[in-house]
Amino acid sequence: MDVKTLCLGMLSRGSATGYEIKKQCEEGPFAYFYAAVFGSIYPALNALLNDGQISVKEIGQNGKPPKKVYSISVSGRQTPPAPDRLRSDLLFIFFFGQFLPAGGIDILIGDRITWLRNRQAEMESCRDVDIPAGSSFTLGYGLAVYEAVANYLENHSHELVGASLRNEAASKNGIATTEPEGTLS
Repeated sequence: MDVKTLCLGMLSRGSATGYEIKKQCEEGPFAYFYAAVFGSIYPALNALLNDGQISVKEIGQNGKPPKKVYSISVSGRQTPPAPDRLRSDLLFIFFFGQFLPAGGIDILIGDRITWLRNRQAEMESCRDVDIPAGSSFTLGYGLAVYEAVANYLENHSHELVGASLRNEAASKNGIATTEPEGTLS
């Protein structure tokens, strides 16, 4: 998700300052979706303002600069979200997993499965809470994704660990282990 989409989503729930948006990214319900910092929030808000997707109202404060409160516009409510991008440090490590020690890969996968199952349990506890339809739908979607990823790791981890073991054995026998040419083209 890009930061502009994140800001529009938050502002669709009500007016907010840049600081309030950042707090929602750190501690609020949006912390599960995206980690945004002031260095990305304010440029996104300025771009949305320039595009007419939001408006800003300055509110005076005693002894402080005016507080800027942003609100979504009709145009902003009609803006389609940017395409999803999956970014994962763990997937990047798995991409090179056959070159890493098999024991380390096995631990990484086991730790991720444990994390996913714990997150699922936390999320399941929210099912009994009366939440808006969009939040309930999102909760169900998140649970389905975590379930699918955990199941995939449980059912396929042997493939990556096995490739790592084969590379370890080949290295011990003096056989070079490299990627086939053209893999990253």
